[in-house]
Amino acid sequence: MRLQIVTDFAAIDDEIRQARDRARRRDQLTRQRVTLLGQIDEVGNLLVGLERQLAKEDRDVVKLEQGGFSAFLSGLTGNKEERLARERAEAAAARQRVAGQRSRLEWLTSDLRTTDQELAALGAPQHELEVLLARKERMLVESGDPRGRDLADLAARLADTTADLREHQEAHQAGMAASQAVGYVLRHLGSARGASTFDMFGAGGGFADMVEHGHLRQADEAAWHAQRELDRFSRELADIGVAASPQLPKVDTRWFADVFFDNIITDALKHQRIARTAEAVREVAEWVGGMVNQLGARCADLSRRQEQLAQRREQLLSS
Repeated sequence: MRLQIVTDFAAIDDEIRQARDRARRRDQLTRQRVTLLGQIDEVGNLLVGLERQLAKEDRDVVKLEQGGFSAFLSGLTGNKEERLARERAEAAAARQRVAGQRSRLEWLTSDLRTTDQELAALGAPQHELEVLLARKERMLVESGDPRGRDLADLAARLADTTADLREHQEAHQAGMAASQAVGYVLRHLGSARGASTFDMFGAGGGFADMVEHGHLRQADEAAWHAQRELDRFSRELADIGVAASPQLPKVDTRWFADVFFDNIITDALKHQRIARTAEAVREVAEWVGGMVNQLGARCADLSRRQEQLAQRREQLLSS
């Protein structure tokens, strides 16, 4: 029985080594493909400029050969042939550069095709490796091998860490969306405040009022959207044990609408209210930004822990 277990482990270990080699090769080819795409894009942009320069050089040669104003001036100074030779040389040099870059583009494109073909042939070795590691893990646990207990403990810790990471990533993404939405509100309020300042000194008149009201309407719409994103952020934070309920300032139940648009309110009072609202929104934005930074750092820590646990598991399964 012992001999059978050892033989089974030897067979699956060999499969694991082969799958790992293919996975590493796929990672290498994937990095090479990214580099190739960058090089192809770079050469393509370079060719655009070189072909434009070549077309200009060819036009200069044709003008001198056919006899235009430039040829006439060159003839008067007695250096037409000399200038024509120089222009032809510059055109030939430009043509050579274009040809060289076109050849380079062909080589790079050929390399990309070869890389894609090898990637397609490799299939999905990382998935195969995970399946093999999971199978060996079950074999170790069922065989009573001491490594089985360590693997069971690692599996539980890895599952918990993976779940924590997913929840923190979801909260981080929600925070990013909320931060962007609150930023829209701030920008529209800033524009409204600028128009209000202009109007407050009597320089804007009806046009300034129209601009101010337009930005306030946009701020009103943006604020409702931002509050929805903040509510979603609160729910995601609750999933990771953080109780928070960020609220944008409510001027009244209709938000910015009638309060700012009431003609009885003086320009100065409108300006003050816009400024106070903007300051309150800015405080919310700063809080959201701070939470997003904390979540980003926590995600990085959890990612490192997940990677360490996965490496430890693979080491146990490979030994």
